[in-house]
Amino acid sequence: MKTVILCGGRGTRLGEHGKSVPKALVRIGDEPIIWHLLELYSHFGFDDFVICLGFLAAEIKGYFADSPLASNVSLVETGLDTNTGARIKKVKRFLQSEERFCVTYGDGLADIDLAKLLDFHRDHGRIATLTAVHPVSNFGLLDVGVDGRVENFREKPVLKEWVNGGFFIFERAIFDYLEDDSILEGEPLMRLADEGELMAYRHDGFWKCMDTYKDSLEFNELWKKGAPWKAAE
Repeated sequence: MKTVILCGGRGTRLGEHGKSVPKALVRIGDEPIIWHLLELYSHFGFDDFVICLGFLAAEIKGYFADSPLASNVSLVETGLDTNTGARIKKVKRFLQSEERFCVTYGDGLADIDLAKLLDFHRDHGRIATLTAVHPVSNFGLLDVGVDGRVENFREKPVLKEWVNGGFFIFERAIFDYLEDDSILEGEPLMRLADEGELMAYRHDGFWKCMDTYKDSLEFNELWKKGAPWKAAE
């Protein structure tokens, strides 16, 4: 079963760092985030990858040219500013033999059990599964009493709300929902939800995406502390 990884976006919120290094190659420890992501999927037996390239594609190609992982990786140019759903559509030819396939973003890691995710998807029988996660607040939250007194201060707590954390599984029918300009997180997923064909796998464990330069620093601190996303041996 193949895994499609979306690596074509511009890392605009990474600042100057994102202008010369694609997010997928931002290092966590000695290896880029894409390496950590491939290690996670390979641990669960998903070791055949299709990587959607766009911004700074040459740098990612250069990385895999010298990587032992390259034999299981198809690097596909999907356009400089192509939207996420359209990128998936552009790699359809690489998925001709797949009954279903995984999709994820190239900038997020989690301690997710991908085998359980697949079981959940198979059991519900719908077209699409996304992984729902609890985000960490970007700000400290205040509990304020009626008189204005600050009763409690919570430094960047994990929020109770669910957000889309990626780690999708799609049936081939997903291509019926994708157009040449589709943003996956827009009309395709909304239409699937309206039709009852989108399910959420609830993941309560670790999840984090590399959105900003600060996130890259936090990832490296977590790496030094044992890497909570690393699958157990």
